[in-house]
Order: sequence, then C-alpha cells, then structure tokens
Amino acid sequence: MRKHRAFSLVQVFALAPAQQPFLRLDKEGGMIVDIHVMPNAAQTRIQGLHDGALHVRLKAPPVDGKANAALQVWLAKTLGVPRSAVELLRGETARRKQLRVAPDHIKTAAWDQLTPPPTPP
Repeated sequence: MRKHRAFSLVQVFALAPAQQPFLRLDKEGGMIVDIHVMPNAAQTRIQGLHDGALHVRLKAPPVDGKANAALQVWLAKTLGVPRSAVELLRGETARRKQLRVAPDHIKTAAWDQLTPPPTPP
C-alpha cells in the first residue's frame, strides 16, 4: 500500500481558501468536500452554502446512482483532476454527501473554482 504525505495546516490554507467550511483534510492526506445536493435542477452549478456544506444544484436525477456519478464527474471536472481521483465516501442515498479528492491531486486541484457565489445583502 502506498503511503501518502499528510499536509500541514499552512499548506492546506495555501491550497484551499481557509474560509471554506466544506473543505478539510482526512488522516491519509486526502481532501474531504462536504456537499449538499439538489438533484433535478435545470443546470449543474454552485448555489451557495447550506449548513457548512457546498450547496450544488445538480442536473442529474436521483435515480440508480446517476446523481452520485454526475456529482463525481462534475467535481472532478471543476477541480481539473481525473475522475478516478474523486470518490464518494458518504451519502449514497442522502442529499448530504462527502466526497474525497485523492492526496496525489490536492496540489493541482483548482480549489478556487469551488468558491460559492456571494450572498446578497
């Protein structure tokens, strides 16, 4: 089994914006992304934040795992990492999901692309 290097907090803040409550490192050095999904939307896009999770409107229907697969593909494409670098950890049948980005791809991922739109005053 291949060992992955864990990143320090300073390195994490350099890789991902510190103000993003939906991002955190796991013990093996992968990045956990908490997402609240709203399936059957007109288009896939970031809506904002929902209880500390990234709120994503997803075009795919919640049938036969299609929404989960579409969410993994969307996250990989948004971050610019291979689809194989993103795995669903929790929430297979729930709206609240935890996805993990593999440690090998944390440095190259475009974390700024997960910035939610500003909330109106």
